[in-house]
Amino acid sequence: MTDTKYTRQTIIDVRTWVPGKLFSVHATRDPAFAFQAGQFARVGLPAADTPDAEPTIWRAYSMVSAPHETHLEFYSIVVPEGEFSPRMAQLRAGDALYIEKNPYGFLTLERFAPGGTLWLLASGTGLSAYLSILRDPATWKAFERIVLIHGVRTVEELAYRQEIEGWRADPAFAPYFEQDPRKLVYLPIATREALPGVPQERLTTLIADGRLEALAGETLDPARAKIMLCGNPALLADARKLLADRGFAPGRRGIPGNLAVENYW
Repeated sequence: MTDTKYTRQTIIDVRTWVPGKLFSVHATRDPAFAFQAGQFARVGLPAADTPDAEPTIWRAYSMVSAPHETHLEFYSIVVPEGEFSPRMAQLRAGDALYIEKNPYGFLTLERFAPGGTLWLLASGTGLSAYLSILRDPATWKAFERIVLIHGVRTVEELAYRQEIEGWRADPAFAPYFEQDPRKLVYLPIATREALPGVPQERLTTLIADGRLEALAGETLDPARAKIMLCGNPALLADARKLLADRGFAPGRRGIPGNLAVENYW
């Protein structure tokens, strides 16, 4: 291998959430690849007409898998005219996937002081980083409560919903719910389909009119709340402004903040 910046990994399986649109891949993990929950990797494939060649096309994907898990998992949307995601969606068990050796990104819990309520707001595949964060037991120990909000267009796009709702009965997470039944509040929100008890609204609308706090049963109090935003840039720009007006801001010069933002585009 001529380039030592990456390793060749092997696809374990591919899960389709929405045919032709949303999928996840599991791949082997190099034992030396270490990352923090919330970080992303650069993932590579060879050019389409040279499938056995060295990788030349690279894209950034947040790890869905937790730092302690022995495999890597990535969640992706298919960009129909893209040169990467349609091919990644067609990979099958045994195929090669290339991973750069160094992780990237700062959407990690190091951005915040522990305690209070952790709010995780995602649109679409921006959920990826939060799954890694929530699969890490350290997260559950660091915050009194966690609010996970996943905004999508249609109900079928609520990937990982069954897993998230199943944590309450999972032996790894059940003790936290026994201590506090509202340890994790999960709010799946679809703008184009009705879900029981949830408005069909954009996340920014729900922040602005106070309904998000009512749904979560928690207040967006900058003294207690820490907020992560991950999703499409337009949503994040609007949400960031709304939250800035409420007193939320990123940390600076070594001082922890109460807001962390990452475009997922």
